Amino acid sequence: MPTPPRSPRVPAATSRGVPPPQRGASGRPPRPPVRRKRPRWAVRAVTALSVVVLASAGIGHAVLSGLGSDITRVDAFKDMKNRPRGGDGMNVLLVGTDGRDRISEEERRKYRLGGAPCHCTDTIMIVHLSEDRERASVVSLPRDSYAETPDHTDRTTGEQHKGHPVKLNAAYAEGGPQLTIRTVGKMTRVKIDRYLEVDFTSFMRTVDVLGGVEVCTAEPLKDSHTGLDLPAGTHTLMGGQALQYVRARHLDGASDLSRMKRQQRFLAALIDRATSSGLLLNPLKFRDVTQAVLGSVRADKGFGTDEMLALGRAMRNFSPSSSEFTTVPIGQMGYAVKGVGSTLKWDPAESERIFDALREDEPLARPRPKPKGPAPVRVPVDPRQIRVQVENGTRTPGLGKRVDDALAATGFRTTRVPRNATDRAVERTVVAFDPRWDRSAKSLAAALPGSELRPVKGQGPTLKVIAGAGFEKVARVRPADPPQESGTVVRGDEVVCGKQ
Repeated sequence: MPTPPRSPRVPAATSRGVPPPQRGASGRPPRPPVRRKRPRWAVRAVTALSVVVLASAGIGHAVLSGLGSDITRVDAFKDMKNRPRGGDGMNVLLVGTDGRDRISEEERRKYRLGGAPCHCTDTIMIVHLSEDRERASVVSLPRDSYAETPDHTDRTTGEQHKGHPVKLNAAYAEGGPQLTIRTVGKMTRVKIDRYLEVDFTSFMRTVDVLGGVEVCTAEPLKDSHTGLDLPAGTHTLMGGQALQYVRARHLDGASDLSRMKRQQRFLAALIDRATSSGLLLNPLKFRDVTQAVLGSVRADKGFGTDEMLALGRAMRNFSPSSSEFTTVPIGQMGYAVKGVGSTLKWDPAESERIFDALREDEPLARPRPKPKGPAPVRVPVDPRQIRVQVENGTRTPGLGKRVDDALAATGFRTTRVPRNATDRAVERTVVAFDPRWDRSAKSLAAALPGSELRPVKGQGPTLKVIAGAGFEKVARVRPADPPQESGTVVRGDEVVCGKQ
């Protein structure tokens, strides 16, 4: 991804009794700890990112020192041995629990937050902040991932356990932050440098204090389990509704993968809101947001005021384009494990590629040059899912092939065998479609400026384009939502409303 000019390195603080930085295996000083994100993956990321951005507003050390005392500390790295080798950059394990103790009964009913919490992690992700502080790479680890714990002591019973298979989110229930960090380290061979943990409460409060976060959807979103009910369009979500948005799992058959895609969008929008609104340049607003966040955050003992300030200063120019998101590639869905249930098994080769990038401080995806010309039109259906038959409705030789080639180049599944239409005197290009595939037809028509939509009952799933004499060009289109397959990498500015 393109990166802005390098900002100067941020030296570790040497005042207030903090020892000078030690150099790691790469010979470079370790990075200041990263800020933590919000529940349900974008949710937790949200709060953490907010504090990081807030710190960059130039607010003084004294203010942060007072607020830092609100953070609950956890000795997440106590007596931890045989850890993966560290590399360049900083890796933060962000986990979100389903804690809801301080949410009112009215809010619980309104936002469907009833039931007892499982005291496990509903969100787990690694956030890598690059050595030069110009890129944040976020890798989501599905909570149902197949995992094998190392030997450990059960934090509830005190019983000694040998390593055994679990779903990844169960490691927290058995051994808390320490076992979660050790299990993730064993699976990824990525050294975790900092630990941050957030619950539902701070997510809702943070979004409210920021004045809401804007999200957009190409189709209605309705989930009976969370109560989410959004029509198609752009919406500013406040805390409770934002929590519904990032928690919803029953909108389609993709379940967690679909939810993670929405969380990516929400996190990118949160970054955009926090960095572009000017709210965080206001000391009073800064105080309000950090108090909302820190009151229900747990962090490792090394994440202190000096680290927060150093990180904030380094990220002053951070923006959605500075971030990239992916979900660890899945090799097998529904991998059955006796005594554990149905799990997700990672793709060994593809997931190793992702974790290699984190270890080597490299982008998750190769930088892509900015395309020339107008931005692609956002459409509700991915062109790759739309089958098209092209017909030449004129006497112009080769027009059918020209249209077919252009549609295929922008992603549509054309037959690659254009033919002549019965009517060879068509003036305006026509998109003929079965009404059951109306969303696909609108997506295709967006690629053919000035075309006419013509419903034809019983035509079936293949759409027909009859190229007319008025045909000029095929416009580039892209799906309104990024692909949700695991392993797909998207940049923050590719998913923020109106800025693609």
